Amino acid sequence: MSAVAPLSHIMSVDVEDYFQVEAFTAHVRKSEWERYPLRVNENTRRILDLFDEAGIKATFFFVGWVADKFPALVKETAARGHELACHSYWHRLVYSLDPEEFRSDTRRAKDVIEQSSGTRVCGYRAPSWSITRQSLWALDILAEEGFTYDSSIYPIHHDIYGVPGAKKFPYQHMCAGKRTLQEFPPATIKIAGGTLPAAGGGYLRIFPMAFTHWAFRQYVRRYGKPVVVYFHPWEIDPQQPRIEAGLRSRIRHYTNLNKMEGRLARLISTYPFHAFRDEPDVLQLSTVTGDDVTAPDERT
Repeated sequence: MSAVAPLSHIMSVDVEDYFQVEAFTAHVRKSEWERYPLRVNENTRRILDLFDEAGIKATFFFVGWVADKFPALVKETAARGHELACHSYWHRLVYSLDPEEFRSDTRRAKDVIEQSSGTRVCGYRAPSWSITRQSLWALDILAEEGFTYDSSIYPIHHDIYGVPGAKKFPYQHMCAGKRTLQEFPPATIKIAGGTLPAAGGGYLRIFPMAFTHWAFRQYVRRYGKPVVVYFHPWEIDPQQPRIEAGLRSRIRHYTNLNKMEGRLARLISTYPFHAFRDEPDVLQLSTVTGDDVTAPDERT
């Protein structure tokens, strides 16, 4: 009898630099980005090396501005066998834009990533998970622009993002014009009636690794579903320049930066991972419209 292959999970990287995050937008204007030391190129290459050592492939959601500055990095990421996807051009909250601003920004980012790599971009992730209940119209535009999947809807309460009660497992969103878009929510876990984020970004840095491993076990044993993991290149860089900001922003951004690379290395040596493009479950997705994104998920 052959052994059953372990469940493989989805690894993703949001390629942005430390000064571009939403936590610092009140302190760092986009017109000043050129003044800050750029560290995303070196940090992303360190991640590529870690992934090579572990033998895994991932999806890299590039900010278009970064792709414009470092086309060789985009090309190298694709050459190393990873999937390229879009993380906007200017890293602005989707719900702060009107539909045409969003379309223009997305087109510009998609074009520069594709031109730099010579590969087609099929996936999108909103800056700071900012496709919320008020900006579900963005999914229609993504489908119209040729995207086939999105990973932007976070089913949690948060002061910046989130669609509380949204489905926690991948589903197919029915868009205008009979188009569809596959939606891949980041991992969450239910505890005492509440929903907590798991295995991504600051939550991977701040929460104990025991919690992260417990969340993985829940997804494997209880749900039989992959965990969608995400993080940013700046999160493995404890030497990055410090930006003066409010206490909450500093806690979110700087906590445990010195531990993140080690945690990431343990994670990718413990579990198998693949890119979104290689997810085999896409044919088994339930189909929903904007009205029933928050309909109860029978698998929860």
